[in-house]
Amino acid sequence: MNKPHLSFTQVVNMNVGFLGIQFSFGLQQANMSPIYQMLGADGKDLPYLWLAGPITGLLVQPLIGAMSDRTTHRWGRRTPYFLIGALLCSLGLLAMPFSPALWFAAGLLWILDAANNVTMEPYRAYVSDRLRPEQHASGFLTQASFTGLAQTLAYLTPSLLVFFGMNKDALGANGIPVVTTLAFVIGALLSFTTVWWSIRKVPELPLPAEEVARLRALPHGFVPALVEIWAALREMPPTMRRLWWMALCQWYGMMCYWIYIVPTLAATMFGTDDPKSSGFRDAALLNGQVGGFYNAVAFVAAFAMVPFTKRLGAKWVHAFALACAAAGMWALPGITDKAWLFLPMVGIGLAWGSIMGNPYVLLAGSIPPERAGVYMGIFNMFIVIPMLIQAVTLPLFYDSLLGGRPENVIRLAGVLLAVAAVCVLRVRPAQS
Repeated sequence: MNKPHLSFTQVVNMNVGFLGIQFSFGLQQANMSPIYQMLGADGKDLPYLWLAGPITGLLVQPLIGAMSDRTTHRWGRRTPYFLIGALLCSLGLLAMPFSPALWFAAGLLWILDAANNVTMEPYRAYVSDRLRPEQHASGFLTQASFTGLAQTLAYLTPSLLVFFGMNKDALGANGIPVVTTLAFVIGALLSFTTVWWSIRKVPELPLPAEEVARLRALPHGFVPALVEIWAALREMPPTMRRLWWMALCQWYGMMCYWIYIVPTLAATMFGTDDPKSSGFRDAALLNGQVGGFYNAVAFVAAFAMVPFTKRLGAKWVHAFALACAAAGMWALPGITDKAWLFLPMVGIGLAWGSIMGNPYVLLAGSIPPERAGVYMGIFNMFIVIPMLIQAVTLPLFYDSLLGGRPENVIRLAGVLLAVAAVCVLRVRPAQS
């Protein structure tokens, strides 16, 4: 298919939908551990309660990817999945802060993450579908920038609401702060409207008649999708296989950070381990501020990385960014002054901007276009399997090896990101 060269404005418009998708993920990263603990969860059990994201991603993304590769709907191959997933995500965000009990919040997170994954996977394939190979770096790093912007807003929204006059200690009937509830309502509005904007401004290209005929001749449904996933796994390109070890260390480490950053800040900055204390709520707000900062760094860095990625190669830029984050995470638990807390966030922001872009640049250049959906879905398995491993294994040594302290989990994350930086240097891009 002859793809038109898209302008910078078109590349931006096609990625606006990522603002809503990633605002939702940002709300989860910043708020789910505090919500769980406010509803009665123990610290060592937090990884189990975060299982929804990895498991739904493992099951949903490859399946949706394989199905969207064979979809011939009049709205497009990917668009029906965008819209359905975004609508369900909005409903899940509206309900989450009103959870009456821990089991309800945990169950609702499964629905919310499934909906996010229905939207997320086709979006990756849509960027690969729509852009010429020479524009892949611009497309995926612009997507990474919107990730940074969205998560900046998601992390900062509660603090901004407090700044504009809301009471940080005002609680709902379930003990969840009112500012958190309003942040989820804002996320629900963004989830659908931004996706709708993208597909209106930069619709999918119509498939050639012969391609439509070929796709319609293929078997459709759940079982053929599973068969296609298995075939794609067996025929996985070598570059994609080599990305696994980087992904294992990278995502294990990031999950450690997201789950334990609020308890860490509560202990190091406010001297408390009590999730019902004012200091713990202050730690959640502080996490919103520093998390917003590192996502703002990611927003700027992802755009700034485009010329470096084109010139030096995605793997070198990604390795440097991961090394910066490793140093930042190792230093973070030793900081007790709020002002200095923003320094390690620069490194974490660089890595986050790169994580959401550069691995996909490496991937997109190595996969056949007709299988973009299924391989983007399988690549998500490289994200969620490490998350599952983290959720299952970390509680086993949280007390024995890490002393039952969240600060030591953050240090472990730093070590793992350093190892990921070494692993990505061993990846050989397909074009080299």
